[in-house]
Amino acid sequence: MLIQILITLIIGILAGTITGLIPGIHINLIGVFLVSLSASLFSSLNPIYIVIFISSMAITHTFIDFIPSIFLGCPDTDTELSILPGHELLKQGQGYQAIILTCYGSLAAIFILILILFPSILIIPKIQNILPTIIPGLLILISFFLISTEKRKFISLIIFFISGILGYFVLNFSSINQPLFPLLSGLFGSSMLITSIKNKTQIPKQEIKKPEIKIFKPLLGSLIASPICSFLPGLGSGQAAIIGNSISKNDKKGFLVLLGATNTLVMGFSFITLYLISKTRTGAASAIKEIIGTLNLNLLILILIIILISGIISFFLTKNLAKFFSQKIHKINYTKISIATLIFLSIIVLLVSNFLGLIIFIISTILGIFCIHLKVRRTNMMGCLLIPTIILYLF
Repeated sequence: MLIQILITLIIGILAGTITGLIPGIHINLIGVFLVSLSASLFSSLNPIYIVIFISSMAITHTFIDFIPSIFLGCPDTDTELSILPGHELLKQGQGYQAIILTCYGSLAAIFILILILFPSILIIPKIQNILPTIIPGLLILISFFLISTEKRKFISLIIFFISGILGYFVLNFSSINQPLFPLLSGLFGSSMLITSIKNKTQIPKQEIKKPEIKIFKPLLGSLIASPICSFLPGLGSGQAAIIGNSISKNDKKGFLVLLGATNTLVMGFSFITLYLISKTRTGAASAIKEIIGTLNLNLLILILIIILISGIISFFLTKNLAKFFSQKIHKINYTKISIATLIFLSIIVLLVSNFLGLIIFIISTILGIFCIHLKVRRTNMMGCLLIPTIILYLF
């Protein structure tokens, strides 16, 4: 059985690498696909192997998916914020360092996840009914904080509310599959790509060196925010990153560490949440629940072991992939890459989220370009997630 587990683990890591490198191929889509196959093609397979595959693939994905986000401007629904500081560092020849910073955060998150397992078992069931009353006020305070740090506060407020209204309507369209994908890809991805094409952005030769970073503050912010967002509906890694950064107040390098840690912690903690309160907050946890039902402690510990092994392997795998892309990207015409990426992103949006999703993608892109043109921080467009979440908890 050990050999089968190891083989399944390796296949899961390879699958997570592929899904991480290809924009639009989200874990949620793979999860739905596996659930449907588990009732037919995989019906004779021990469900434990499917759980191992999903766990290793999901964690690997959280490491790898920052690569297309930072190098190509193609965000996943969990990495959209990494475009902002990541692409800026890329244009300064520090794209490799940007990826490594997210790697540090993700790897640290693996060990944090293991350390907080048993405290979470004791604490979370006692506070889960209190937090929903606190979250709206906290998100409102964070929203005011985002606006207050801007020089052009009125314009920033308008961008924030327009993004929020757009996000609210998009998330309430039941006919759109994966609604966050066209929304966030437009706001943070294609808008930047079009701007790069217009400005004929040139990517300099990338420095392959270890970044200097203070890791304590970003990890503290992620540690506080991620568990909260992992068992409350409507909150994902984007909101967790905003909450965590408002607590720890990081510079752009620290923010990338926080994003890496938050992305991995939210994913990993979703399995703990499934065990503690039988709630799913990620596509991977939802797929496991559909396949195996409720988790027992032994299975949760097995998942955490798989996460630990997958995380360590993924750390080195991501470093090598980041080094490879860093050595090649300056040799390629970035304008042509941006055009090709924009076309590819549009096709993926159409395939994943249908024609209505493509319309949302276009509208979101226009709003993103508008925000860049007005020279206000693009983090204001996180109103697309914050406002719908505030409304969800208040009403």
